[in-house]
Amino acid sequence: MKKFTVRDLAEIGVLAALVFVATYFLKIGPIATPAGPTMLKTGNAVCLLGAIIFGKTNGGLAAGIGSMLYDLTDPAFTASAPFTLVFFFTMAFVCGAISHAGGKNGESTKQNIIGAVCGALSYIVLSIGKSYITLRLSGSDAAAAAVSCSTKLITSGINAAFAVVVSVLLAPVFIKALNKAYRR
Repeated sequence: MKKFTVRDLAEIGVLAALVFVATYFLKIGPIATPAGPTMLKTGNAVCLLGAIIFGKTNGGLAAGIGSMLYDLTDPAFTASAPFTLVFFFTMAFVCGAISHAGGKNGESTKQNIIGAVCGALSYIVLSIGKSYITLRLSGSDAAAAAVSCSTKLITSGINAAFAVVVSVLLAPVFIKALNKAYRR
């Protein structure tokens, strides 16, 4: 089991704050959909970027905590805060695990692309799956629940594509700066 250092805690805290700020200030929404509120935001890009730079555990914790804290400040999303913690942790964890596989530490563009895509897709599956199950449990039939989730799927796809592109493009810049600062 990994022991957390003061540096780990600082990385998680600062990155969680960046996720929160990016989600709070750089968004379009909430957008009402039959499957529940959603939004277009830059927070997802920061989640993936953090995972590429800091790895699966620190990136995952920061993504989950920062996103959950945002949900707790917005009445449209408060009830989903526990799910947000798990879903965004999972997204960043998957991304960071792939980006750091084989000791690459986020320095392989190919692994970063694969990691970011897989992380974003894992979030979409979890989010749309939760919406679908919620609709089914509230009495919607299967077809109606699927149609209701389509709007949320569109915004999730846009968020995912934006997040993958931005995180993969910015990662080398930040990794180079951190390597220089910490002489890794």
